[in-house]
Amino acid sequence: MGTQLPSTFMCNKKGYHWFVVATVCIGAFMAALDSSIVNIALPVMKRDFHTHMRIIEWVSLTYLLTLAAFIVPLSRLSDMFGRRWMYSFGFFVFIVGSFLCGFAPSLRVLFVARSLQAVGASMLQANSVSIITASTPANDRGKAIGIQASAQGIGLSLGPLIGGALITLLGWRWIFYVNVPVGVIGTILGILMLPAGEEHKEHEKFDLFGSLILAPILVAVIYVLNVGEQVGWAAPISITCYGVIMFGLVGFVLIEGHVQYPLIDLSLFRNRTFIYGNTVVTLSFAVMYGVMFLAPFYLDNVHKVSALNSGLFLMVIPIGMAVLTPISGIITDKLDAKLSIVAGASIIVIGAVILSVFTEKYIAAVFAVGLFFIGCGMGMFTPANNSNVMASVPHDRLSIGGGMLNMSRTLGMGLGVALGGLTYQLFLRTYGVVIENSATVVQMIPAFRDSFIVLAVLTGVIVVLVSITSRQQGTTQ
Repeated sequence: MGTQLPSTFMCNKKGYHWFVVATVCIGAFMAALDSSIVNIALPVMKRDFHTHMRIIEWVSLTYLLTLAAFIVPLSRLSDMFGRRWMYSFGFFVFIVGSFLCGFAPSLRVLFVARSLQAVGASMLQANSVSIITASTPANDRGKAIGIQASAQGIGLSLGPLIGGALITLLGWRWIFYVNVPVGVIGTILGILMLPAGEEHKEHEKFDLFGSLILAPILVAVIYVLNVGEQVGWAAPISITCYGVIMFGLVGFVLIEGHVQYPLIDLSLFRNRTFIYGNTVVTLSFAVMYGVMFLAPFYLDNVHKVSALNSGLFLMVIPIGMAVLTPISGIITDKLDAKLSIVAGASIIVIGAVILSVFTEKYIAAVFAVGLFFIGCGMGMFTPANNSNVMASVPHDRLSIGGGMLNMSRTLGMGLGVALGGLTYQLFLRTYGVVIENSATVVQMIPAFRDSFIVLAVLTGVIVVLVSITSRQQGTTQ
């Protein structure tokens, strides 16, 4: 090829890595936004397609299940064949899927298009953190990952608000069409801006058997977390999922331990930083998504707050993330990532406690403060933790490391929604409610309060885990 991409002029430009970060943030924001923007459109879609809620829910589930199945295998392929073209092609696949979603004349077409869209999102998410880690100097890495994490978190949090505005003004199909021009820009920037200097490993064989076993395990986990309460935790489909998870994990470990080029290098799981880092990512996103799941129901059912105003309440979370993310990056780069990690987890605890305390005696401003602290804690914690984890991953496994972080986040999202719904249902029953729709405000308030308390306890577990990790790392240095 005659033209070198990216150009030597661009690569030698001072601060080139910030152009890379900006390009990656477009994909991180867009893919994350699409994970949450659809939920607010489901009631409208249900009416347009004349279907039932249990059917229309698969618009969201199809996306999550496909994302879970593809993100780790695509991470491995990126390490083998190059992150730049995988990322740029991911943009293209995503915008094609988005256009087909908006055009879909039937639910079947919509489900297929959502799967295609999720494949593109998997390519983006498998590479985002690894591209930044590989192209950013160590003294700017925490700040760069912080910006990317902020773009991702803001995309997840702004979904309901942006979706509500688009649906009100233009109709539900535009929540998909709006991705097309943004995706075209992202594709072009990916080709022009992203570094092409990584070493390819085409000689390594792709672990097909490992992929075929891991995909159904992850799909089963996400499925049972999202629909377990609805279909029943002891239902045949749930029991089947448990079997797939247990036997699949055993088979996967046996296969990965004997193949020459495994899908996931199991030696990564001897790395305490990697294990603890991914665990607390799952738990922290479970807390945030548990809060984001419960808060709109609490505001609507108890205080009759409109959907638009609930969206404004939830906007406080990304505002908090935006405020603390740059501070976390500076602390991580200049001082110590562990300080940001522990501080961020502690701030999340404060936010969850505020929500639980002021659920019973509702004060709108104070409730918003609780949400703001959740966002601040995530903004302080996430980039520092991601930077810490990625620094512990070998350079030739960066895409796998980044893919695992994103997979942990996806599991946390599913766990948070499942935990929020399950705890609320269980606590309603303890207060004498058999049918949810028959609950009175007097019964709902303590059920919401106790659910927020459970999330506060979970944040305490995060603080304990990150404190243990910090001490262990301190003694080994």
